[in-house]
Amino acid sequence: MQYYNSSPAIGVSYCESCFEKQKRIDQLEEEVLSLRAKLRYRQDKDIKPFFGSQTPSSKLPFKENTKEENKNNKGGAKIGHKGNGRRCIPEDEADEIIDRLVDEELCPDCGSRLEYKETLLRSIVDVCLNKAKNIVYRCQVKRCTNCNKQISNKPPVLPRNKYGNNLITNSAIMHYFHGMPLKRLENLWGKEVIEGNLIKTFHRLSNLWKPAIAKLKEEYRSSPVKHADETGWRTDGESGYSWLFCTDKISIFNFRDTRSSRVVKDVLGTKKLPGVLMVDRYGAYNKSPCKIQYCFAHLLRKLEDLGKEFPEQKEVQCFISTLVPLLAEAMHLRSSPISNDKYYKRTKKLKAEIQKIIRSPSEHPGVQNYQDIFRDNDHRLYHWVRDRDIPADNNRAERELRPTVIARKVSFGSQSEEGAVTRSILMSIIHTASKRLKDKSLEEWFVWTLEEFSKNPEVDPISLLP
Repeated sequence: MQYYNSSPAIGVSYCESCFEKQKRIDQLEEEVLSLRAKLRYRQDKDIKPFFGSQTPSSKLPFKENTKEENKNNKGGAKIGHKGNGRRCIPEDEADEIIDRLVDEELCPDCGSRLEYKETLLRSIVDVCLNKAKNIVYRCQVKRCTNCNKQISNKPPVLPRNKYGNNLITNSAIMHYFHGMPLKRLENLWGKEVIEGNLIKTFHRLSNLWKPAIAKLKEEYRSSPVKHADETGWRTDGESGYSWLFCTDKISIFNFRDTRSSRVVKDVLGTKKLPGVLMVDRYGAYNKSPCKIQYCFAHLLRKLEDLGKEFPEQKEVQCFISTLVPLLAEAMHLRSSPISNDKYYKRTKKLKAEIQKIIRSPSEHPGVQNYQDIFRDNDHRLYHWVRDRDIPADNNRAERELRPTVIARKVSFGSQSEEGAVTRSILMSIIHTASKRLKDKSLEEWFVWTLEEFSKNPEVDPISLLP
């Protein structure tokens, strides 16, 4: 801060000691603000998570209590809204119709004869109880009377396998799709099912599906919009990572002991690829052989963390309040109900507004550091401006990784390297199929693939994918 004595021509003069005092006061005020920020940082360090708003939920020290203003919020329809009620299932859409007849012929009160009045419909949704059952196939064998060739009718089950297709299907989907631990599956099915046998079955199944992974990688590389993300995953007690490479039709999981760029190289290869890869700012993706789009959701959270760190700095708060709405609009504009012409006009204007704020001069180091992110990565931030199919966020990968995070909490990771490989293959196949299926359920499709494998173990697995 600079201080000047008033010009003698104005006819006003100030005491030199007053200027020195004011200068000292301003210096002390700035020092107080700096010390408050440092004190707040040290206090927050013991309470707040290490990675700020981007900290995984598994590493949060505690869950924040519900706010008082939200405790009485019961939700539901707005006042005056007319409810629709629960629709009764028509008889032609029911899977089963059960008649509940009145056995009594006489009135229990007066003893008079009862006559038919009407039939009331009561529709519910129910399931069959899960219980494993022992099945014996009696396979007939016939022999040719001329050449002695024998022909038998083998059961539709995998060779050298103890469990049937329905049990394998439900176990695989519950474990690899819904994240249910194997021990809980063992308790669910009963004493006939053993965890160790299920693991052996999954290992055999992954060997059958393994050739399809290479084909999925080829399809992923040629996709116009690709997503990638990773999260922690332990294998045999050692720290590792769960990688996900996905599109709207493909999910490739890779459970590895490293977070290095060689995992990205293994999936994407080294040849130049078409399309754009959606990622956060993790450095392992920077050498990908295709264009890169950084996730605006991560940048938005980093900006909010900056505001929480310096709540009393006017320059920081002004910078945040101006830039946050623009980043939020960039993420939501793609799904807004507007024509493509209006979309592209708005994105160009939105890009110009963001760049104007980023290039504006600033004095606060936190603002300058954030601006440097945009300045240094300008070529990785605005692909969504030219193509509406490219999102400004990486929410698809984050949402698909969320079930894996939940499975990590309840299963504590994989118990062996072979288990991690099996999980990588089966999760890739099951999650990919779930995206592509239209006419049948995931369970029906999986049972059908097991029947095809039982007929011909050498069948090309990629032909079984929907």
